[in-house]
Amino acid sequence: MKTYTPKKNILIIDDQKSIRFLLGAMLSKQYAVTTKRDGLEGMAWMSRGNIPDLILLDMQMPRLCGSEFLKSLKNSGLFKNIPVIVLSGNESDAEISNCFEMGAQEYLKKPFNPVQLKDKISSIFQPNYSII
Repeated sequence: MKTYTPKKNILIIDDQKSIRFLLGAMLSKQYAVTTKRDGLEGMAWMSRGNIPDLILLDMQMPRLCGSEFLKSLKNSGLFKNIPVIVLSGNESDAEISNCFEMGAQEYLKKPFNPVQLKDKISSIFQPNYSII
């Protein structure tokens, strides 16, 4: 008898509708996908008891930007262990370094390679992957 394994839940936070749509279409066959327009919507959704297995996070957004969201997330007792992959158009060394210092697990520059993104997601979901 085959055992049912629930899909991992990925929260996508990006203010660009086309990116949310593209990521949702690309990942929804393998994962349960939820999309939000900015960090404020993402935090509100999570504060209602929704805890994703992974967050894909844009940096430049209105209201609550990616860096403020990431800072709040990693300072939270409840959400600090959720892995985050940053997707950003900013490729400055300072930005990348700052994201890792704040607790991001991965950083991909937009436009991102879909195969590379899927590989990074798969590696985070491996049983031996650890979040420091």
